Amino acid sequence: MEMHKILAEKSIDPKRLCEYLDSLGNEARIAEVGTMTAAEQTRLFEAVKGFMPLNLDYYAPSAGAPLQEVIHHGKNSLPLFSRFQKRFCLPDRKTSVDQRWGYNHQPLSLITGPGYFVCKVAEAGEVVVDYFEVPPGKPESWPPILDNSARLSRFIYYHTRDYLRGVSKNVSIGRATRNGRLMKNWFVLCREGR
Repeated sequence: MEMHKILAEKSIDPKRLCEYLDSLGNEARIAEVGTMTAAEQTRLFEAVKGFMPLNLDYYAPSAGAPLQEVIHHGKNSLPLFSRFQKRFCLPDRKTSVDQRWGYNHQPLSLITGPGYFVCKVAEAGEVVVDYFEVPPGKPESWPPILDNSARLSRFIYYHTRDYLRGVSKNVSIGRATRNGRLMKNWFVLCREGR
């Protein structure tokens, strides 16, 4: 696959990768991004620093309806259970206009908890998925809101923040932190339907 060739180069060319990913159809892009390895994710996160500034509309457009779900398919750098989705929505409260709300959808959610978060703009064109906060509302179809200190969520989401950088029109890359310290955990997201 062309993506892996670009990611294998000594110096990753973010512009070339962006153009390639943007040239793919939605299903092909989701499938190809889902094959990205942990080593590729690690290198890509550093390679795209400052390349494509992000805003909240990237994850759920402000022109959309409040509480309308926008799905981003994810692949993390963990050896097991690496597929998931981050689902975002536009808040339904004017006091939350500078936020997006969301949760992690994955097969083990009943055990690990939904991992609710509030998404905000961070520094230097990055966006942060903040698990220190849980949203005050959600779409009806989403699971009940659960604090991230409950159940096994405490070991996965509690006191974590994910920092996201832009890769292409539909793809972003993130790295997790816990209590402000970098973790060896990266993930790539691919927005559905655009």
